[in-house]
Amino acid sequence: MGMDKAKGKAKEMAGKATGNDRMQAKGKAEQTKAKMREAADKARDKARDTAEGVRDSYREDR
Repeated sequence: MGMDKAKGKAKEMAGKATGNDRMQAKGKAEQTKAKMREAADKARDKARDTAEGVRDSYREDR
């Protein structure tokens, strides 16, 4: 679990334990934001790997 997701989870649990709906919602939002960032990073890495593969394939064909 990434640091941002862990912070969000802690905030969510603290909000749940204290009955603070706003803090709980903020924690869930932080977790979602962290998940979206991770997904974007994975997509960027995959695109980079694909581009490098295409480039390498092109170079081998020459």
